[in-house]
Amino acid sequence: MVIYLPGDANRDEPLLDELTPRQIVAALDKYVIGQADAKRAIAVALRNRIRRQKLDPEMAEEVMPKNILMIGTTGVGKTELARRLAKLSNSPFLKVEASKFTEVGYVGRDVESMIRDLVEVAIDMVREEKLEEVADRAEEAAEERLLDILLPPTPEPSDTADKTRDKMREKLRAGRLDEKIVEIDVKDRGPSFEVFSNTGNEDMDMNLREFLPQLFGGRTTKRKLRVAEAFEYLTQEEEGRLVDMDQVTRLAIERVERNGILFLDEIDKIAGREGGHGPDVSREGVQRDILPIVEGTTVNTRYGFVRTDHILFIAAGAFHVSKPSDMIPELQGRFPIRVELKSLNEDDFVRILTEPKNALIKQYTALLETEGIQLEFGEDAIRAIAGFATQVNESSENIGARRLHTILEKLLEEISFEGPDLKKKKVKVDAAFVRRQLADIVADQDLSRYIL
Repeated sequence: MVIYLPGDANRDEPLLDELTPRQIVAALDKYVIGQADAKRAIAVALRNRIRRQKLDPEMAEEVMPKNILMIGTTGVGKTELARRLAKLSNSPFLKVEASKFTEVGYVGRDVESMIRDLVEVAIDMVREEKLEEVADRAEEAAEERLLDILLPPTPEPSDTADKTRDKMREKLRAGRLDEKIVEIDVKDRGPSFEVFSNTGNEDMDMNLREFLPQLFGGRTTKRKLRVAEAFEYLTQEEEGRLVDMDQVTRLAIERVERNGILFLDEIDKIAGREGGHGPDVSREGVQRDILPIVEGTTVNTRYGFVRTDHILFIAAGAFHVSKPSDMIPELQGRFPIRVELKSLNEDDFVRILTEPKNALIKQYTALLETEGIQLEFGEDAIRAIAGFATQVNESSENIGARRLHTILEKLLEEISFEGPDLKKKKVKVDAAFVRRQLADIVADQDLSRYIL
C-alpha cells in the first residue's frame, strides 16, 4: 500500500512507506522538543506497521503491533507525540481517558465505545477525502440546479436562451446575485431525539431511523434563501449524492483495523489491585475489561464488525502514586515497549517557545498581528519567560510546557486587552518587561498558585 504524506499537493516529500525511523523522528522534531527515546520508540512502531503491510497476508496476520506505554508527568509531550504520529501517517486517531470507563455492571461508558468512537473518526476522515474528490463536480451540479431555479428552462432550447443562461452564470460566479432570494426544496430532517442506555447500545436511534424511514427525512419543504446560502445547501446535497457512503464505511473500517491509533491516557489512574470491595468501581475490573480490546477482539459497531488485533495502542500516565507493575500482569504484557519522558527544564522551554512550527511565540505574534500590533520578543525576554515557568513548576505543581500558556497569557494580558486601542502598534517585549509583569506574582507564592 502506497501512502502519501498528508497536505502535500506536489508530492515532493517522500512517501510514507519510504520514511525511515530517522526521518519520522525528524518530522516529529518539528513539533515536539526533546524526548528522543519516546520518538525513537514510536518511530520504530510506525515503521514496523509499514513493514507488516509489505508481508504476505498469512505472515502479516501473525505480526502483532508493539503497543507503547509512555511514563511521564503532565505537559511533557505524551499526547502531542501520539497525535503528531497519527497525523504524519494519516491514521485514525482517538484519545480517551482510561479513568472514564467503568467496570461491567456499573453505569457509565463501556470500553467498547472507544472503538466505536475511533470508527466515527475514520468515517469522518474518509468522507472528507471523498468530498474533496467530488467537490468540483458537486459545485457544477449545484450551479446548474440554481440556474434552473433562477432561469426556468424553456421548452425549446435556443441560442438566445443559452446566451441569457451564460450571462446569468457569470453574474452568479461573480457574486452579483448573492443577495437575491430564491425558493428551494429543503429536506425535512424529521424529529430529533437521543436514546440513553447503559447497555452499550448507543445506536438505537439509528436503528429506529432505518425501521421508520417515512418519519425521518422523507419529506421536503419550501424555504426562501439567499442565493449564496442556496448554493451552499445545494452543493452539500450534491456532495451527498456523489459520495458512496457504503464505500466510505468499508474503507474507514479497513483503515481502523490496519492503521488505527488509540491513545489511552491516565492509565495510571486505573492501575491498582484493590479488589473492588464495596460499592466502588474496581480499578482492576476496568483493566480486565480493557484487556480484550488491547489483546484483540471483534467489536460490533453501527457500521459493522471491527477487529482490534492490529490497532496500535499507546498508553500514558504520570505514575506518581502507582507504578506500571501495579497493573494486572496480562495488561502489562500487552505494552511491551516502555519509554520514560523526561521533565522539561529551562533550556527545553526556550526551544519550545521558538523552534517548533507551531511555537507559542509565533502563535501570539500572529494573533496580535491581525490587529496591526507588531510583537517583537527579545532573546532575553524568551529566556526570562522560560526561567519563570521553570521556577513556578518547581515551587508548585509541575505541569510541564502547559505552564508556558499561563505565563504568556498573564504576560500579554494588558496588550491583548488594549490591543485595538493602542496608538503605538509596535511593542518590544524584553526581559525588563517580563520581570515587570510577572515578578510580583511569582514572588508571592500564594498568589502564583492561583494565577500561574
